[in-house]
Amino acid sequence: MVRLVSWNVARRDLWADLNGLGADLALLQEVRAPLAGQALEVYPDVSGDWTTAATVPLRFRTAVARLSVRVGVVPRPTFGHDVATAAGSWIVSRQGTVAAADVTRDGHVLFTAVSAYAPWEMAASRGYADASAHRILSDLSALMGRRHRLVVAGDWNILRGYGEYGDAWFAKRYATVFERAEALGLRIMGPEYPSGRQADPWPEELPLDSLCVPTFHHAQQTPATGDASARLRVRISFSGRSPDCSGAQRGGRVGA
Repeated sequence: MVRLVSWNVARRDLWADLNGLGADLALLQEVRAPLAGQALEVYPDVSGDWTTAATVPLRFRTAVARLSVRVGVVPRPTFGHDVATAAGSWIVSRQGTVAAADVTRDGHVLFTAVSAYAPWEMAASRGYADASAHRILSDLSALMGRRHRLVVAGDWNILRGYGEYGDAWFAKRYATVFERAEALGLRIMGPEYPSGRQADPWPEELPLDSLCVPTFHHAQQTPATGDASARLRVRISFSGRSPDCSGAQRGGRVGA
């Protein structure tokens, strides 16, 4: 069994906290480069590019970190169209939004693990992230094969089954992301209540029958309390040809 954790660290220096999670691999979002010695092995390399492409580059990105010697990792480098030189290069739409590595044991590839982050974009004074999510699915197509195992987890900034405050138009837009993921062979892994705690107080924008799990939990809050202010930070895990692994979470993920 391989144990994974997916965590949006919100640009905080939490590298030391990863070692206490009991996981073999961490899929990180909004993370900054660790200092020398803070990580057993990490992709990108510490000296690599730790930004996310934008008009003004964002000073964080996705990353994959190996936390134990029970597994090995072989990074899957990403390239922009402007720098790719080889025909087999994995070209992605927006550098920094995905990081991936093949997870190995005894010289055999078990599956490919992907950390994903769908940044918010703005148009007509309204934010949206489903376009970023679709770009990521397009990028993942390069890693997909009929027999290849793929695990994708991260912060997608969309909702499943509804739109904010009952917005039917955004509900339909968000649904296209999940429909497309399923068409590509990915199935949602959650988590959903009762596998995790529900928010208290309840976010006004969500319907009462939602199975959402809070995406943020302050250390001073009781276990039953979620922070509604972080409700839009949606975390979703996908899996293709479900590998022999179990998911772990820190900070929560939303799958409903």
